[in-house]
Amino acid sequence: MPSNAHKSRTSNKVMTFLVCFLAALAGLLFGLDIGVIAGALPFITKNFNATAHQQEWIVSSMMFGASVGAISSGWMSSHLGRKQSLTAGAILFIIGSLWSAVVPNPEILIVARVVLGLAVGITSYTAPLYLSEIAPENIRGSMISLYQLMITIGIFVAYLSDTAFSESGNWRWMLGIITIPAVLLLLGVIFLPNSPRWLATRGYFRDAQHVLDRLRDTSEQAKRELEEIRESLKIKQSGWQLFQSNSNFRRTVFLGVLLQVMQQFTGMNVIMYYAPKIFEIAGFSNSNEQMWGTVIVGMVNVLATFIAIGLVDRWGRKPTLILGFLVMAFGMVVLGTMLHTGIHSQEEQYFSIAMLLIFILGFAMSAGPLIWVLCSEIQPLKGRDFGITVSTTTNWIANMIVGATFLTMLNTMGNALTFWFYALLNVLFILLTVLLIPETKNVSLEHIERNLMSGKKLRDIGSHD
Repeated sequence: MPSNAHKSRTSNKVMTFLVCFLAALAGLLFGLDIGVIAGALPFITKNFNATAHQQEWIVSSMMFGASVGAISSGWMSSHLGRKQSLTAGAILFIIGSLWSAVVPNPEILIVARVVLGLAVGITSYTAPLYLSEIAPENIRGSMISLYQLMITIGIFVAYLSDTAFSESGNWRWMLGIITIPAVLLLLGVIFLPNSPRWLATRGYFRDAQHVLDRLRDTSEQAKRELEEIRESLKIKQSGWQLFQSNSNFRRTVFLGVLLQVMQQFTGMNVIMYYAPKIFEIAGFSNSNEQMWGTVIVGMVNVLATFIAIGLVDRWGRKPTLILGFLVMAFGMVVLGTMLHTGIHSQEEQYFSIAMLLIFILGFAMSAGPLIWVLCSEIQPLKGRDFGITVSTTTNWIANMIVGATFLTMLNTMGNALTFWFYALLNVLFILLTVLLIPETKNVSLEHIERNLMSGKKLRDIGSHD
């Protein structure tokens, strides 16, 4: 019969996965609200006779709200805790989803989507941070990637829902049905423990020990981890003070900003927000074809994310990112070339869409999840709330810029040049990854912090030396 120690380890592993899964549910809501607008926008446009500028703001207003939500999340997460921040995000998801379903005009819809953006900003900040502080180092990458997987599942489910409701054109149901998973998220958060690292920063070391005892294989492992957390807390300054006085911390704050800019300017969210439009450009003029094409986009996004979950703690963050940027650059170059030469046959239509799917595969296996992984790993404990606030806010500002400019770029630069522009950016990101991005596989957060504060180069802060 299995020993009590073996039973305890198994129970703790199940508990760790369950806690991480419940926290990652925030990503499902994130994905639903990103994905739903792609299918709903054509019907909203027709219903309200919305201009191209109004369409861009309906899409990008959520990103504006998310940037505001991310800015406020640092204070909220630090003072109230990760769990309470996730609770606030879930409540805002419920309010925003219901409001979006009953709006009378585009202007009010924009405001309702700002509320949803607040929820997305809070949860996109808090969930990866919480997961990085809960998960043990040997599965930390895959657990944070689970959050990205839930985002892709949310996008896919939103596309399926949009396709189902597209028969009637009922965009209000498309937006309103998201209330159901929002309520489930709120119920799930109730069962989450507080982050042991947050508890330690507030001086609740006994509570932190209790949480670690429930989530680690042995009590010795839990005690050792708590001692490392105590050591990292000896830095007297925090947040903005640490940023002002410590050049090593400034380096990781700026690295977090760079990572989020890289993720957004791959061009992936252009695909997510304007998928039916891109299928139209590729020659699929039937709205039903566009909607089912969008569903396929979502499915590839989900399946390819499993590649990241399998590679991130085995192959590593850095090589996976390089491969992903290379694949994305290739897909965008070929797609841009097809649009430049013209798509004249059904075979060329399908080939163009295949290139689009290759691009999505490259993103979902790399930059999609791994940027969130790295941003949650590289910041020192005393500056983690500040550093991740800055990087997450950057994500949503960059996201808003991408969402608000794509149609304008198509109209001014043309289809081919727009996609070539994003291909060039992906090539640049390969170079930046080689020069600046660290490998953090199987390295504790506290070890990464010690390397950073000792002045090691950014690309070496994940080394075991």
